[in-house]
Amino acid sequence: MSSCPFEDLKARGFIYQNTSEEAIRQLLAEGPVYFYAGFDPTGDSLHVGHLLPVMAMRRLQQAGHKPIVLVGGATGQIGDPSGKSEARVILSKEVVAHNAECLREQLSRFISPDEAVFANNAEWFSNMLYLDFLRDIGSKFSVNKMLTAESVKMRLEKGLSFLEFNYMILQAYDFYMLNQKYNCRLEIGGQDQWGNITAGTELVRRIAQQEVHGITLPLLINSSTGQKFGKSVGGAVWLDRNKTSIFDYYQFWRNTDDADVRKLMLYFTSLPIDEIDNICAASINRAKEILAYEATALAHSPEDAAKAYLGAGAKFGFADKENRIPTSSSIAKVQADAAVLDDLPTCNVTIPEEGIWIVKLLVEAGLCKSNGDARRLVQGGGAYLNDVRIDSADRNIMKSEIPAGGAILKAGKKNIKRIVAQ
Repeated sequence: MSSCPFEDLKARGFIYQNTSEEAIRQLLAEGPVYFYAGFDPTGDSLHVGHLLPVMAMRRLQQAGHKPIVLVGGATGQIGDPSGKSEARVILSKEVVAHNAECLREQLSRFISPDEAVFANNAEWFSNMLYLDFLRDIGSKFSVNKMLTAESVKMRLEKGLSFLEFNYMILQAYDFYMLNQKYNCRLEIGGQDQWGNITAGTELVRRIAQQEVHGITLPLLINSSTGQKFGKSVGGAVWLDRNKTSIFDYYQFWRNTDDADVRKLMLYFTSLPIDEIDNICAASINRAKEILAYEATALAHSPEDAAKAYLGAGAKFGFADKENRIPTSSSIAKVQADAAVLDDLPTCNVTIPEEGIWIVKLLVEAGLCKSNGDARRLVQGGGAYLNDVRIDSADRNIMKSEIPAGGAILKAGKKNIKRIVAQ
């Protein structure tokens, strides 16, 4: 990591806009700084489209700065109009409180709770008196200026409620309160948050007479589809394993468009930039495996990432099974043992001393319906044992060819069984 945290973020592509590059660079160089990003609990899980600011916070925390993870227990009851073509569904206070707790748990996997503040803006908004807020805070905002914000202009054509129009003021007040409570000096948000962030820096300047700053991050777009990052054929890719299985989560990253791999590795892994460049140059598919493994290990666990990597590799093939391409990723240490292969469909087979006929094995494993099907599969070059093609339908498979953890038998690319010898 660069000795200058701002330069590190810049080199990895995190910076889209900022209030003052020189001032932020100096601020972060002076010592530990409290900074924040906000997450509205409009659902009980984040999806991968939410992760860019989380990864920026993670890198700043690793550089010694102090993240404030703000969950919008109050603002979540309104909904941010930024980037939305229509108003969000208004949730009950009970649902918002439940969602806030779920997000706190998910975010703690990325941001170390021991060196961070987890806050909820319901703390200062729940007992807020409306007239006091209008007089003390509303008086500091120009409606004319608020109307020029991109998030507001986008919605004026279709209609913007007064409720949503207030959101900018509420987010600005969050920055002021965090500044007062923790001396928070920096806010991080998505590209569509620029108007809200600068409203906050201006409010802090006017009330507290203190200079604070903001950074926005670029909007991530899939190069091949033009869609916002984080979407798959089935919809959003969630961090909650009950909404998106760990295998599907891994596969989302593994199926990254070639043109996006380097960029996503810079954002979503901690691998050094030179190493990322070397891996991408050596094998784009190995780069995708490492990206998928690292992203899954972070969102879930290294053990879950290993299972997904081995399961996907057994099913679709490995890009660098022998680990010939140097990497500091722990993917290089993953071994195909029984524990990580447990999730694959398994067939226990009795193998006599003279071995078992490959045709019979394919049928017993349920990969072929008949001996004729199995013969045709082998003759067509579609049968594999441990990723080695079976070249003869007359071959016998010996018990010694089945490791203790089981062997992978494949019919084509997608039909797979783990074979355990009895």
